[in-house]
Amino acid sequence: MRILITGALGHIGSKLIHSLKPGMLEEVCLIDNLHTQRYCSLFNLPMGVEFKFIEEDICTADLDKYFKDIDVVIHLAAITDAASSFHRKEEVEEVNVFGTQKVANACLKNGCKMIFPSTTSIYGTQDDIVDENSPESQLKPQSPYAETKLKAENFLIKLGIENKLNFVICRFGTIFGTSIGMRFHTAVNKFTWQACLEKPITVWSTAMDQKRPYLDLKDAIRALLFIIEKDLFTNQVYNVVTVNSAVREIIDIIKESIPGIKIEYVDSKIMNQLTYLVANEKFKKTGFEFSGNLKEGIADTIKILKRGCLK
Repeated sequence: MRILITGALGHIGSKLIHSLKPGMLEEVCLIDNLHTQRYCSLFNLPMGVEFKFIEEDICTADLDKYFKDIDVVIHLAAITDAASSFHRKEEVEEVNVFGTQKVANACLKNGCKMIFPSTTSIYGTQDDIVDENSPESQLKPQSPYAETKLKAENFLIKLGIENKLNFVICRFGTIFGTSIGMRFHTAVNKFTWQACLEKPITVWSTAMDQKRPYLDLKDAIRALLFIIEKDLFTNQVYNVVTVNSAVREIIDIIKESIPGIKIEYVDSKIMNQLTYLVANEKFKKTGFEFSGNLKEGIADTIKILKRGCLK
């Protein structure tokens, strides 16, 4: 089997490509525009896996040239920083909507199956636990980032109905955990970074006991490989979430390793003030078992930061 990964050098992509083992796949094609300069994601790739790297932007590339003879496309290329998306709406729309449309059309033309990681952020603030059956009228994306992911979902669903594109949509919880291409703009990683630098952890003034869905990066990688192995390209939407957790629980775990950390309550618009619980039962019924946990993910992040320049 030949797979192609867009945005292959990012937080999720770098973990995925470094997790591959000889014999799993015939070829792995990596596409990334290197906009974030994560060259290190290409260092020390697993031996015995046939990798091919292409420096291209999905919005301008001739995708047909690269998608020919590809079996599965994992479309990770996206602008994912929800907080900054308020200040770069046009760019986010270009990459997350137009870029996804280009990828989907190229998949359709070349007979590729497609995995699209969306986000649980499309649910927005909810009073009750939500699942994949929530009608669009009840979805409340509260950032341009989440809005573009929902638009992309709708495009894929329409393309599947009208043109028989084979795809799966994974609504990922907020990622935590380590990778060579990781960033620190999401809640758990950001809090851990702040604590390791002995800076106050910045929290929305009313958010301490509000819960949100989180996804261990290891579970995310296992989910992507599970979908390919089980051929779950039935145009379904799945919530892929390890745990629903409150900010207070996350901070308490960090305190176990870094006692004495300070909390700074802020009133500026940040993305950890929302509360919602997301069910993952539908994906579990496919046979997938979530095994990640916050304690290990936070401990791993603290470990790599403490081994570096942070004291």
